[in-house]
Amino acid sequence: MIGPVPSPGTADLPARKQPFWKMTGPGAVLVGLSIGAGEIVIWPRIAAEYGAGMVWAAVLGVFLQLWVNIEIGRWVIATGESAYTGFSRAWRGFALAFILFNVAGYLLPAWARTSGLTLKALLLGPTHPSPDWVWTAITFAGVAAVLFGPRRIYRGVERTVIALIVIVVIGLLFIAFRVGTAETVVELVRGATRIGHIDSAMPVRELFSALVFAGAGGTANLFYAFYLRDKGIGMGARMPSLVNPFRSRAETAARAGYRFPPSEENERRFKDWLRFVVLDQTFYFWLLNTFTILLFIFGALAVLRPMGIVPQAGRIIWDEAEVLASTMGTPGRLAFLLVGVATLFSTQLAITDGLSRSLADIVCTSFAIGRRGTQAQWYAGIALAVVISGTALTAIMEYRGITDLGFVLNAAYIGGFAMAVYTPLLLWMNLRHLPRAARPRPLNVIMVGAAAAIYMGFALTSLAAEFGLIGR
Repeated sequence: MIGPVPSPGTADLPARKQPFWKMTGPGAVLVGLSIGAGEIVIWPRIAAEYGAGMVWAAVLGVFLQLWVNIEIGRWVIATGESAYTGFSRAWRGFALAFILFNVAGYLLPAWARTSGLTLKALLLGPTHPSPDWVWTAITFAGVAAVLFGPRRIYRGVERTVIALIVIVVIGLLFIAFRVGTAETVVELVRGATRIGHIDSAMPVRELFSALVFAGAGGTANLFYAFYLRDKGIGMGARMPSLVNPFRSRAETAARAGYRFPPSEENERRFKDWLRFVVLDQTFYFWLLNTFTILLFIFGALAVLRPMGIVPQAGRIIWDEAEVLASTMGTPGRLAFLLVGVATLFSTQLAITDGLSRSLADIVCTSFAIGRRGTQAQWYAGIALAVVISGTALTAIMEYRGITDLGFVLNAAYIGGFAMAVYTPLLLWMNLRHLPRAARPRPLNVIMVGAAAAIYMGFALTSLAAEFGLIGR
């Protein structure tokens, strides 16, 4: 039964005592989540098939999500709550709606399966007869080891993802310097400036999915709230951190956050914390995410496009690795496969963690059944269920001939509808329920409003295409 969310308490905003670089991490984890779908799977495939003409949409997608993420951070530092809690206060039905969005978008293990296929290609070659579900299970075993190894779950996720991002960036730069040409750079820049160009052969659904997954996409952007909270950012410092129930005695999660009373000191502290969120999102999510997605697209333009190769399902990473082997030898193949494994594993790790956090948070906050266990216990149960069901679903879908690419596009498509719902809702929530000093300024309202209009517009267009009202 869905119950009312408790009213927030009142408390002063904690002061920020550490410099930016000692608090860094939440934005990097979000980048680790972002690079595994749109960057290595969807956008390189688009570049290989359609050329660089729609690169502008990838750049725009990341830029729009920058503003959405800042508003997610604004809510967290001012309240200590996840955005889900605020949504549920607006309407109890949003609790169930966002459970459905999360499950529908991320239950199918798109990245675990693709990561497993890439690992198989690296070790045994893509044609090895071993089934996909075995390699999906191996990937999930690694995810479980990271999540339930350390005492504090976030610490293990942050350190692992940052290490994997370093591998990805170094690997991509190595490849780019070896295969890139000045002509490819010019082609990429031209594509980034052809704003509004859409290839007539590209289906609306595919464009919608690509725009959403240029960045984190879907409900994954909302995971940022949990990273900030466990890092002790803003009012998140007053909320209990998620601990590993297999190694520590779990603390009871707070069902509601706080609002700070108006004072000059609280206003100063809020601005200080918001400055951290803006820098965190600018340096990591916007700049680093844009840089990595352009590097992946650059590789596809330099390697796949000239040979007319459009990567097929099940061979997305291997096809580019094979072409690199023809120009760079075995080191080229190994470098790209290693980048692929690191990219996709970091994404599946962050998704398993974020999905489990989201569902545990919603259940414990909005449902009476959630009080039967701690948030850490719910998290552990959900994470293990994701691991087991993901392996089983891979076996079922493999038997039915549904590919890993289908998994990814399904997640992106559903995620687009989630963003069409929560982006305007987030803006309304921050304008209406935060203290006046913490509310968005006109520029933020304009940018998030523009993002909301684009996501809602694409959602409506996609529905029209699904029902045959316009061309697909």
